[in-house]
Amino acid sequence: MPKLIIGLVGQAGCGKGTAADLLKNEYGADYIRFSGILGEILEKLAIEKSRESFSKLSNGLRREFGEDILSYAVERTALSSDKDLVVIDGIRRPEDIVALEPLPYFKLVSIAVPAKIRFERMKKRGEKATESQMTWEEFLKEEQFPTEITIPLTMSRAWKTIPNAGSREEFETAVRDTMKELGF
Repeated sequence: MPKLIIGLVGQAGCGKGTAADLLKNEYGADYIRFSGILGEILEKLAIEKSRESFSKLSNGLRREFGEDILSYAVERTALSSDKDLVVIDGIRRPEDIVALEPLPYFKLVSIAVPAKIRFERMKKRGEKATESQMTWEEFLKEEQFPTEITIPLTMSRAWKTIPNAGSREEFETAVRDTMKELGF
């Protein structure tokens, strides 16, 4: 059973992936994504792993079994880890932390970045097919998607907020400092 579970929450392009990679590579963290559970189901059903399929499956599960259904699936996966540290990525809504928040060794960490910086980073990384060609107006429209509008509220429940408006090195130092604060 893990000694510490860190949940990462933040808006698109904030650096959650960078933080998760650092925690995996430097601290040996186990890595869990909310979308990973959905991906496993889609794979078993032989359904294409498109954004639309992920969304339909997530919405259907939440509608039929409760908004917090994925929180319990992620909690179960995290608690079965044999690693001392588990990092959970993809937290978007308050319901995503229902099962995790009561755990004494769970810490929700928010990563905050101004929208203009996130927009530029997303265009540069081009992680998704549309990102490199995205306009500011399209970015602002995506910020209003149902999957995105609950993120600021969830961020407000964080134990700690790490700003990420500077360099990658500054951000990684802030993540390491947070780990020291947590005794790692």
